[in-house]
Formats: sequence, structure tokens, C-alpha cells
Amino acid sequence: MIRKLKSGEYRLYSKKTDPKTGKRRNLGTFNTRAAAEKHERDVQYFKRH
Repeated sequence: MIRKLKSGEYRLYSKKTDPKTGKRRNLGTFNTRAAAEKHERDVQYFKRH
């Protein structure tokens, strides 16, 4: 899940909430949405392999 921050950057969050905190885990902050989407694809790839 990608959200745009007030600073104009994009942050990638996990789809599931972290059971310890009850919030979504931050998976990285990126300057462009395209970079965040690319990282999201990379994360999905490594989750499967």
C-alpha cells in the first residue's frame, strides 16, 4: 500500500497490520510513486521466493 506524505514523498506500507503495534509496517520512503511501486514489486517477488 502506497501513501503520499505531506512532504510530497511516497511511503510503502505493508498490507497487514503489525500485531505488536497495531499499525502497518513502514517498508520504505521514496521520492517518486514509480520508485515506490517498483520497490513494492520487489518486495512481492522476494516474499514468494
